[in-house]
Amino acid sequence: MNPHIKKIQEDIESLRQQIINHKVYAVINNLDDLNVFMKYHVFAVWDFMSLLKALQINLTCTTVPWFPVGSADTRFLINEIVVGEESDVDQLGKRKSHFEIYLEAMKQSDADYSCIDLFVQTLKQTKDIQISFEKANVPAAAKKFVEYSFEIINSGKAHLQAAAFTFGREDLIPGMFHSIINDIDKKIPNSISIFKYYLERHIEVDGGHHSHLALEMMANLCCTDEDYWNEAKTVTINSLQKRIELWDAVYDEITLVK
Repeated sequence: MNPHIKKIQEDIESLRQQIINHKVYAVINNLDDLNVFMKYHVFAVWDFMSLLKALQINLTCTTVPWFPVGSADTRFLINEIVVGEESDVDQLGKRKSHFEIYLEAMKQSDADYSCIDLFVQTLKQTKDIQISFEKANVPAAAKKFVEYSFEIINSGKAHLQAAAFTFGREDLIPGMFHSIINDIDKKIPNSISIFKYYLERHIEVDGGHHSHLALEMMANLCCTDEDYWNEAKTVTINSLQKRIELWDAVYDEITLVK
């Protein structure tokens, strides 16, 4: 393994463990609790796609006339990830992005998706993310999470975008959470089958093949530039801390109503 990648993984392990062992999972006991989780988590699913597209714009040619941009190896890596994330298959074999599959899961479980829906629709119309946050009344922790992602996106620096995308975004949902989902699915199988499929697909595609591609992309982008690797580490740590804050907010909302 690339020694710089190994060093980052070692340095962020305590933060990753805080997320994997977060207290939020233990308080998700029923469909209502899961729906609160999804109301927040959907924003992380959406901004993950935004980070991905920012990388594609940075690392490939997305304008006309076309010209070859950067390394063909890096172009291949990012384009393969885009295909899998933006046009995967749902339970019925229909092409959908992972974000669209997640929205379908929210609709099936009667989760409140009005916030993310209004946010996205407003952003399409206004192109102003702050106006969209305000109009949709996005929860504060979700807003801060997305704002940090867009701070990285707007930096225009591919190695920072790749760091936020790669480290700690692909494999943070623990086995405990999957067990909880399986238990809920057994009780109400017609309510969260799509969400269960999303998680299984997430593990199969994102946590395996795509995570290896993303690590390879990081190595290609940072090479031997120590400044790049240090900046990537800082972004990674900040991204994980934002995830912890997001999970804290989910925990607080679930326990508040109990």
